[in-house]
Amino acid sequence: MRTWLLRGVVMAVVHAVAETARADFGVHHPTSRTLFEALVLGGLVGVAAVWGAIDRWRDVEDAGRAWVIASLVAGWGAAVLAVIGKSVFVDQTGVADLGGALTGGAAFTALLVLIPAAVGLAAGYWIRSSRQGDDADDLDEDEADEPQRGGPVKSRPRP
Repeated sequence: MRTWLLRGVVMAVVHAVAETARADFGVHHPTSRTLFEALVLGGLVGVAAVWGAIDRWRDVEDAGRAWVIASLVAGWGAAVLAVIGKSVFVDQTGVADLGGALTGGAAFTALLVLIPAAVGLAAGYWIRSSRQGDDADDLDEDEADEPQRGGPVKSRPRP
């Protein structure tokens, strides 16, 4: 399975479930939904950022492009799944809401996946480079214990 497809489908499902839960909570607790919405938004951002960081740390090939395509898949997929979820579990949302969900809602979801994933990719690169720097420091400390003899040896290709 392509990396962008897995990430896009999983993020679409996560965002659709979160949107359905947010709508349901808003119906049952209209005066105290602000904290719940902030926690849901933080969770969604955290999932994309952590997964992006893990991708860069594991050195997934072409992770940046995979996350761009995955964010588009997640945007449209989450829009459709959220309308279905709200129509089944919350308030019988109809097909009339699908247009707005596929435009503004999909764009917001795509950005809500892409930006944290990009931050996660940058953080994963920083973690990986600092970890490689630690390995190089350990190597330098081991070499410092050994006496140097005549400098580095350079090998020449034989004719």
